[in-house]
Amino acid sequence: MGFGESAAAAAAAAAQVPAMFAFGDSLIDAGNNNFISSIAKSNYYPYGIDFRGGPSGRFTNGRTFVDMLGNLLGLPYAPAFADPNTKGNRMLRGVNYASAAAGILDETGRHYGDRYTLSRQVLNFETTLNQLRTMMGGTNLTQYLAKSIAVLVFGSNDYINNYLMPSFYSSSYTYTPLAFANLLLNRYATQILALHGLGLRKFVLVGIGPLGCIPNQRASGKAQPGRCVDNVNQILGSFNQGLRSLVTQLNNNHPGAIFVYGNAYGAFGDILNNPAAYGFSVIDRACCGIGRNQGQITCLPFAVPCSNRNQYMFWDAFHPTEAANAVLAWRAFNGPPSDSYPINVQQMALI
Repeated sequence: MGFGESAAAAAAAAAQVPAMFAFGDSLIDAGNNNFISSIAKSNYYPYGIDFRGGPSGRFTNGRTFVDMLGNLLGLPYAPAFADPNTKGNRMLRGVNYASAAAGILDETGRHYGDRYTLSRQVLNFETTLNQLRTMMGGTNLTQYLAKSIAVLVFGSNDYINNYLMPSFYSSSYTYTPLAFANLLLNRYATQILALHGLGLRKFVLVGIGPLGCIPNQRASGKAQPGRCVDNVNQILGSFNQGLRSLVTQLNNNHPGAIFVYGNAYGAFGDILNNPAAYGFSVIDRACCGIGRNQGQITCLPFAVPCSNRNQYMFWDAFHPTEAANAVLAWRAFNGPPSDSYPINVQQMALI
């Protein structure tokens, strides 16, 4: 798949887009939560065991989906917004605003402490824009933003750390699954349009993967051994289908922009159904964690992870391994419309 880090460095000279701006949750956090008062942190070993810089605040053993998508576009890793070193020229190839425990809804994940919610990430992007505006003229900034790519990875926490936690959040009593999905999509659309209003024109909106199959859910005792929690996967359907429909609607209403739906559910579903075809031998438990499916307690400091990490789909109770992230990145970049709709990221970069 050509994900060598030296190859990535060489490719950076020939970037296909000026920059990539990443908004999302722990699936793509590049260390923002290191700098805020949150218990959702991963800046300790064995997180980052396969990452060149060691533990960085990424919630996996190596690179995230967005790191690899950037590599494929010829871009360096987008630095974390909250890192005091993210200023000046370091911002020019893009910035990562993603924050572990963040959701589309402001209240999602509040039991973890501080996090940059979706609405806060949009405000943080405005802060970056104000700095970029002083560095480049207005016309240049407009063209730069129009050619850059925004990647948004949201929704998982609105389920795992809100709707599926009835002891902490009332949302599952208040909303049916369909009504909750519609609430999320309406809030999401508002913030996507805010980013469009700020000048971004290329959007990759990644759907939610099969959360009922993550080790945390398998360990809940709500499914038969060896099975995913089917009802959790079923309630995600209205969100993912709605997001795909939203993409169609946004494309129709904003002819000068392009919106793409990334089918994470389909990509991860394929791995779960045909693990050997992707080189995976373990799909039902975490590489690092404690308890049933190594998913009852997530990866603790200095825990000893599995040694054959490339054969595991899941790194910890909630997050994929670098190997699984690579599949998702490759399919978003290169895949057919069933993976990346209506066009893929490689095609988007050419527009």
